[in-house]
Amino acid sequence: MNLSDYFENVNGFGILATADEDGMVDLAIYAKPHVIDETTIAFIMRERLTRKNLKSNPKAAYMFVEQGKGYTGKRLYLTKIREESNTSVVEMFRKKQPEICSPKDDSNKYLVHFQIEDIRPLVGDKTT
Repeated sequence: MNLSDYFENVNGFGILATADEDGMVDLAIYAKPHVIDETTIAFIMRERLTRKNLKSNPKAAYMFVEQGKGYTGKRLYLTKIREESNTSVVEMFRKKQPEICSPKDDSNKYLVHFQIEDIRPLVGDKTT
Protein backbone atom coordinates (compact mmCIF):
# COMPACT_ATOMS: atom_id res chain seq x y z
CA MET A 1 0.00 0.00 0.00
CA ASN A 2 1.46 3.36 -0.99
CA LEU A 3 1.61 6.25 1.47
CA SER A 4 -1.36 8.12 0.00
CA ASP A 5 -3.61 5.04 0.22
CA TYR A 6 -2.33 4.29 3.71
CA PHE A 7 -3.28 7.68 5.15
CA GLU A 8 -6.61 7.74 3.28
CA ASN A 9 -7.67 4.31 4.57
CA VAL A 10 -6.16 3.87 8.03
CA ASN A 11 -7.59 5.53 11.13
CA GLY A 12 -5.44 6.69 14.00
CA PHE A 13 -3.65 9.73 15.33
CA GLY A 14 -0.32 11.41 14.74
CA ILE A 15 2.35 13.17 16.75
CA LEU A 16 4.89 15.54 15.20
CA ALA A 17 8.20 16.02 17.00
CA THR A 18 10.44 19.02 16.38
CA ALA A 19 13.40 20.56 18.18
CA ASP A 20 14.72 24.09 18.37
CA GLU A 21 18.28 25.14 17.55
CA ASP A 22 19.40 24.15 21.07
CA GLY A 23 17.86 20.68 20.84
CA MET A 24 14.84 21.34 23.09
CA VAL A 25 12.23 18.87 21.83
CA ASP A 26 8.52 19.54 21.43
CA LEU A 27 5.70 17.13 20.61
CA ALA A 28 2.32 18.06 19.15
CA ILE A 29 -0.74 16.13 18.04
CA TYR A 30 -1.14 16.51 14.27
CA ALA A 31 -3.66 15.29 11.73
CA LYS A 32 -2.69 12.88 8.99
CA PRO A 33 -0.27 14.46 6.56
CA HIS A 34 -1.23 15.60 3.08
CA VAL A 35 0.65 13.22 0.80
CA ILE A 36 2.03 15.22 -2.12
CA ASP A 37 3.91 12.26 -3.61
CA GLU A 38 5.73 9.20 -2.25
CA THR A 39 8.65 11.30 -0.99
CA THR A 40 6.88 14.52 0.06
CA ILE A 41 4.20 15.29 2.64
CA ALA A 42 2.77 18.52 4.03
CA PHE A 43 1.02 19.68 7.19
CA ILE A 44 -1.07 22.76 7.83
CA MET A 45 0.47 24.69 10.70
CA ARG A 46 -0.38 27.73 12.71
CA GLU A 47 2.13 30.22 14.10
CA ARG A 48 3.05 28.10 17.13
CA LEU A 49 6.06 26.33 18.64
CA THR A 50 6.29 23.58 16.01
CA ARG A 51 6.63 26.08 13.16
CA LYS A 52 9.00 28.23 15.21
CA ASN A 53 11.24 25.22 15.82
CA LEU A 54 11.28 24.36 12.11
CA LYS A 55 12.59 27.84 11.28
CA SER A 56 15.84 27.07 13.12
CA ASN A 57 15.98 23.27 12.76
CA PRO A 58 14.37 21.66 9.66
CA LYS A 59 14.44 18.09 11.04
CA ALA A 60 11.24 16.50 12.38
CA ALA A 61 9.67 13.10 13.02
CA TYR A 62 6.02 12.12 12.63
CA MET A 63 4.62 9.10 14.44
CA PHE A 64 1.25 7.72 13.32
CA VAL A 65 -0.44 5.24 15.66
CA GLU A 66 -3.15 3.14 14.05
CA GLN A 67 -6.48 2.78 15.81
CA GLY A 68 -7.06 -0.65 17.30
CA LYS A 69 -5.25 -3.20 19.40
CA GLY A 70 -1.52 -3.55 19.41
CA TYR A 71 1.21 -1.22 18.31
CA THR A 72 0.88 -0.68 14.58
CA GLY A 73 1.67 2.42 12.60
CA LYS A 74 4.48 4.32 10.95
CA ARG A 75 7.34 6.64 11.89
CA LEU A 76 8.34 9.16 9.24
CA TYR A 77 11.68 10.96 9.50
CA LEU A 78 11.42 14.33 7.81
CA THR A 79 13.26 17.42 6.64
CA LYS A 80 11.38 20.66 6.00
CA ILE A 81 11.89 21.79 2.41
CA ARG A 82 9.54 24.77 2.08
CA GLU A 83 6.35 26.39 3.26
CA GLU A 84 3.50 28.29 1.67
CA SER A 85 1.45 31.07 3.15
CA ASN A 86 -0.78 31.54 0.10
CA THR A 87 -4.22 31.55 1.70
CA SER A 88 -5.96 29.98 -1.30
CA VAL A 89 -3.51 27.04 -1.37
CA VAL A 90 -3.74 26.55 2.41
CA GLU A 91 -7.55 26.74 2.20
CA MET A 92 -7.62 24.11 -0.56
CA PHE A 93 -5.70 21.67 1.67
CA ARG A 94 -7.67 22.68 4.78
CA LYS A 95 -10.93 21.64 3.09
CA LYS A 96 -9.56 18.08 2.85
CA GLN A 97 -9.53 17.91 6.68
CA PRO A 98 -12.36 20.23 7.76
CA GLU A 99 -12.54 18.72 11.23
CA ILE A 100 -9.00 19.89 11.99
CA CYS A 101 -8.98 23.57 11.01
CA SER A 102 -12.21 25.43 11.56
CA PRO A 103 -12.99 28.00 8.85
CA LYS A 104 -13.88 30.36 11.71
CA ASP A 105 -10.28 30.25 12.91
CA ASP A 106 -8.69 33.30 11.32
CA SER A 107 -5.14 32.75 12.61
CA ASN A 108 -2.34 32.59 10.06
CA LYS A 109 -1.90 29.14 8.58
CA TYR A 110 0.97 27.73 6.56
CA LEU A 111 1.35 24.65 4.40
CA VAL A 112 4.71 23.20 5.43
CA HIS A 113 6.30 20.66 3.05
CA PHE A 114 8.67 17.91 4.15
CA GLN A 115 10.98 15.53 2.33
CA ILE A 116 10.57 12.00 3.73
CA GLU A 117 14.04 10.74 4.68
CA ASP A 118 12.98 7.37 6.09
CA ILE A 119 9.85 5.39 6.94
CA ARG A 120 9.87 2.79 9.71
CA PRO A 121 7.14 0.75 11.39
CA LEU A 122 5.80 2.04 14.69
CA VAL A 123 7.76 -0.63 16.55
CA GLY A 124 11.10 -2.03 15.42
CA ASP A 125 13.94 -0.88 13.24
CA LYS A 126 13.01 -2.24 9.83
CA THR A 127 12.83 0.38 7.10
CA THR A 128 9.67 0.08 4.99
